[in-house]
Amino acid sequence: MRFTAWLVLLGTLTLWSGNWIVARAVRDEVAPGIATVGRLLIVLAILLPFVFGSLAKKLRTLSARDWQVLWALGLTGGGLHLALQWLGLHYTTATSGILYLSTSPIFILLMAAPLAAERIGWRQWAGVLISFSGVATIATKGEFGLQSLNKGDLMAIASMMMWAGYTVFLRLRRDPLDTAELIVMVCALGLVFMAPWLGWEIFFNRKIDLSFEGALGVLYSAVASMLLAYAGWSYVVTRLGAARAGVTMHLMPVIGVALSAVFLSEYPALYHFGGIALILAGVGLSSLK
Repeated sequence: MRFTAWLVLLGTLTLWSGNWIVARAVRDEVAPGIATVGRLLIVLAILLPFVFGSLAKKLRTLSARDWQVLWALGLTGGGLHLALQWLGLHYTTATSGILYLSTSPIFILLMAAPLAAERIGWRQWAGVLISFSGVATIATKGEFGLQSLNKGDLMAIASMMMWAGYTVFLRLRRDPLDTAELIVMVCALGLVFMAPWLGWEIFFNRKIDLSFEGALGVLYSAVASMLLAYAGWSYVVTRLGAARAGVTMHLMPVIGVALSAVFLSEYPALYHFGGIALILAGVGLSSLK
């Protein structure tokens, strides 16, 4: 049973890491907004028939606070998070983008202070500074200066900030929705926030057609990196515990860099190693009690 859980964990982390590789590979085959909206619609088409009845009953019981948290989850986790990731990978490599996954604990720490009333001590602040120096190392390719910043890296970092916000808002939930019902609501509300982005692409972006490769990428993003990975993560957390499973999230950059080398021929440079070392050192320092 324990071996199965670890096997599922490895598969889940690989599916999540693979989303960055796929998004980079098909970046010229599908516009970011269309890819994101397509993902949300696929997930809704699969899940909604199974949860529609129970979800409709539960929605009538939600308080104003419950709706506020759900809208916040829709904003941070429903669409913009993925759209920023897909758009950013037009301008930066999957290797650089996926290394920013390790910044999530830092952004969660910073957002939990005002949103969840969690205190930040001097050790946590020191960890934040060290981690951000690692981010700067990767984003500027070791050539520190504002003129060296890559806009794709900034979008990838913004995507991680959105995901961190999603994680913090999950802590604030008090609603009775189960996992499948929550995913449906996050996707449905995410469509609302993606509407302006999609409208801009339709009217102003020349690249709105969807190739076969782009369609496969969107399908992977919906089925593999969302439905299967979410189900696998729930299975793993139940059997291994949240703390033990959460620590393994730092394997994703390693898996992602390996996948980038194999499928995209993108190899890490010295500044990647230096940056990720600083990020992990900062995360480790901020996690000490």
